[in-house]
Amino acid sequence: MNRSELNVLIVDDESHARERLERLVGEIPRCKVVGLCGTGLEALDLVNELAPSVVLLDIRMPGMSGIEAARHLSTLSEAPAVVFTTAYDEYAMEAFDTQAVGYLLKPIRKERLDKALHQAARLTATQLKLVAASDPESAQRQHIAVRVRDSLRLIPVKDVQFFRADQKYVSVYHTGGEDLIDESLTELTEEFSAEFLRIHRSILVSVRYLEAVEKERAGRHFVRIRGREEPLPVGRRQVGNLKRLLRGR
Repeated sequence: MNRSELNVLIVDDESHARERLERLVGEIPRCKVVGLCGTGLEALDLVNELAPSVVLLDIRMPGMSGIEAARHLSTLSEAPAVVFTTAYDEYAMEAFDTQAVGYLLKPIRKERLDKALHQAARLTATQLKLVAASDPESAQRQHIAVRVRDSLRLIPVKDVQFFRADQKYVSVYHTGGEDLIDESLTELTEEFSAEFLRIHRSILVSVRYLEAVEKERAGRHFVRIRGREEPLPVGRRQVGNLKRLLRGR
């Protein structure tokens, strides 16, 4: 990385941690702090506004964890490099090392910070998914990211009614409309299995929006989704699961 262009964004929910990192970065030649914030959501906005070279990203923050924020950032065409910071050395460290993901343990020393900034690299989606698997509590996404030109728009998972695959594309249908996303329905099914149900080979439905199962004269089954007029088809193998789920409410 070109050290003459090393602009740093610091993201930590604790003000004293931000202040300490700002001071340490200021002591490293050709490194400059261009922004500070306390949440993952703010970080996404500031990355779009400031285009930092590196983001120092705390892992455990309220609202959106650092791992989730990094996963969203990795989808940008001009994604910054990321170095995670954490006070918790008992989790995810092996995954970080295995996937060559940069991290710093608190309290952070200037020498380690200098080295981490120098070696910081853009993270791939694959790296981040494997790291996320090692710490589900911090990695569980609360938002789905939609690419809008060179920025991101976030859709809260609680607002998603269903996902639908059509050949190479997946559409997310939510209370605010419909968007195309660059994700696999299979991976979405695995990630959100506690909140969503695969009712058809091409459809993944949010359990909270399920209203009823209906059967046509021809024998085909459909589900009604709260907030949607169009019923969705149900695969034969999923009819029983759906009926049991709705009866159990």
